[in-house]
Amino acid sequence: MALVAEKAKGEGPAIGIDLGTTYSCVGVWQHDRVEIIANDQGNRTTPSYVAFTDTRRLIGDAAKNQAVMNPINTVFGKRFSDSCVRSDMKLWPFKVISGDNNKPMIVVKYKNETKQLAPEEISSMVLYKMREIAEAYLGSVVKTAVVTVPAYFNDSQRLATKDAGLIAGMNVMRIINEPTAAAIAYGLDKKVSSTGGKNVLIFDLGGGTFDVSILKIEDEIFEVKATTGDTHLGGEDFDNRMVNHFVQEFEKKHKKDISKNPKALRRLRTSCERAKRTLSSTTETTIEIDSIFEGKDFFSKITRAKFEELNMDLFLKCMESVENCMRDAEIDNSIIHDIVLVGGSTRIPKLQQLLQDFFNGKELCKNINPDEAVAYGAAVQAAVLSGGVEKVQDLLLLDVTPLSLGVRRYTGKTTVMIPRNTTIPTKKERVFTTIMQNQSGIIIDVVEGERIMARDNKLLGGMVLSGLPPSPKGVPSISVCYEIDANGILVISAEEILLTGRKKKITINDYKNRLHSWEIEKMVKEAEKYKAEDEENKKKEEAKVLFELYAYGLRDSVNDLALNEANKKTIVDAVKKALLWLNANQLVECSKYDDERAKLESLCNPIIAKAKMRQNAGSKSQACSKVGR
Repeated sequence: MALVAEKAKGEGPAIGIDLGTTYSCVGVWQHDRVEIIANDQGNRTTPSYVAFTDTRRLIGDAAKNQAVMNPINTVFGKRFSDSCVRSDMKLWPFKVISGDNNKPMIVVKYKNETKQLAPEEISSMVLYKMREIAEAYLGSVVKTAVVTVPAYFNDSQRLATKDAGLIAGMNVMRIINEPTAAAIAYGLDKKVSSTGGKNVLIFDLGGGTFDVSILKIEDEIFEVKATTGDTHLGGEDFDNRMVNHFVQEFEKKHKKDISKNPKALRRLRTSCERAKRTLSSTTETTIEIDSIFEGKDFFSKITRAKFEELNMDLFLKCMESVENCMRDAEIDNSIIHDIVLVGGSTRIPKLQQLLQDFFNGKELCKNINPDEAVAYGAAVQAAVLSGGVEKVQDLLLLDVTPLSLGVRRYTGKTTVMIPRNTTIPTKKERVFTTIMQNQSGIIIDVVEGERIMARDNKLLGGMVLSGLPPSPKGVPSISVCYEIDANGILVISAEEILLTGRKKKITINDYKNRLHSWEIEKMVKEAEKYKAEDEENKKKEEAKVLFELYAYGLRDSVNDLALNEANKKTIVDAVKKALLWLNANQLVECSKYDDERAKLESLCNPIIAKAKMRQNAGSKSQACSKVGR
């Protein structure tokens, strides 16, 4: 593993931070083991809450404790790029608006001034709190950290997390996936070294995100086989279902709508979160809130069975992701050795039952703390990257990229450069060329997704390699390289390797062009849903390209044939007419392209065949006359 530069005098060791949507956790490697650090309240996890008052900013427990009194200015864990932001906003007491490039901005009132904050700023405040907790425990300044993110985060979100670390005054040495970090906690605890290793499924369901990963662990090598998930699924979604249920119940009982009152919603949400936790150990609990709205008290009961009914579709959605991950990894249920539960929401009994049933009654691994496992793994990785820790210096992490990365071809199709679930870091190269005579440049459009046609995938960015010397089509050789580093960040480079040696390189880090996490989820689902449509589009494109190549081939070869002017004009006019038809008919049925190509062939092939026969006859006659002489 790569080492970081020597730490400055007075700096503490590198720390590992689990930056969660609802709770965060920090750990450090000390005395040959990981120490999970408690905060100033004595808690080993800290709420990912930030609050703003007329006089100060509060983070963690202090922010959550005053949330009921100051709901509008208390921001709590959510991935603000989620697809369901609009639907969830009505349940949030704080305000979210659309900023530049449609980027979500959180609006708060701080010291009597209205401020708009980017999600990275909120994240940086939570990271800063975790840094403070570590510094208080270690008694020294902390400048370096490893931070975890959901496995399905794309590189702009990973870059945003690194930026949040910089804002918090830390160098984020590495971004690693939450399931991989949890696997480290499991793997080092089990000391897996048996022949063939172990296949481990990590079921990571936290407050706001859900990931499933399958890893092979052998001799301190952690290799991710497949990963999938949902960046808008977690404990808060279960809370939302309960909140909605009780909002409707209150309206039915008292004919009053509390959904527009932030303070009432905040109190109800706090009670629902508490009830959810209680239902993991009991079969019934109560919701009791004095004077929740306009002097009305609210009292109700909820059973575990009712809670499961409200959320069953979400539980089944979790199991669907498990099936998809198994399919992607090409692994059967029978060869999964352990199922590791990570995240507080995995304590829900119904989820455990569904997961156990899926694996034919196999016992679930509960010997690691689901709230602390991710921070544990991050702390181990921080120790590895800092160097000098013999016990874990040979640890190697092999993560994967969640979606295929490719380049858009002139045909409109995607040429995949790095397939989905490729182990990272990775580097793939491919040589392309020009398609036109005297082409002076080549456009490289970078796309991400699983669809055959580039227009159906996400355009991440692009560049132009210009300055190519005039030359026949197909002569220049442009080597295009896609490289993903250990943080999952993509760098594209291109070089003309035959004629000029011209080079260009870009890093795909433009946020406005990057995928939101909900778009990734949508792409994978669409790829499955529209598979038949993609196949049909592929056939259309192939038919169109065949027609196009035939027409251009005729046009380029017409001068090489012994044709009289009338026949030459016939072919040139027919080709021109065919190309005009092609330009005007980009989305017709496959059979239409075949029919038009057949018409062109029926007109031109006989003329060309006769010309070639005359040409061959002339050649033979000339050869015979030479022999005669």
